[in-house]
Amino acid sequence: MIINENLEYAVIGKFSYGWPDIQDLHRLIPKQCELKKDCNIGLLSNKHVLIRATLLEDYVHLLSKLAFYINQQNGSYPMRTLKWDHIFNPEEETSTAIAWISFPHLSQFFRERK
Repeated sequence: MIINENLEYAVIGKFSYGWPDIQDLHRLIPKQCELKKDCNIGLLSNKHVLIRATLLEDYVHLLSKLAFYINQQNGSYPMRTLKWDHIFNPEEETSTAIAWISFPHLSQFFRERK
């Protein structure tokens, strides 16, 4: 279902302090978040948008920063990004955190899939 609905690279954008119109977000998010390919953007609630990236690199980029600032003539709107989950509830604060971990000197033994 996730692949059929194009949710494989889905990210939730949370605006806590207002946001531009959805038509403006369609134009501003790909440009100001420096996405390399197109994405689909839709409303989830009065504070959340669903961003469906088409490129893995864009998905990782969206989740790698604490916040993006969507700038418009009438102000700047901080947007925090969260990994989409099928049990997402806009009424609850998320307890999920993304962590990138690197093990540069890890033995090859631990890298092989069995």
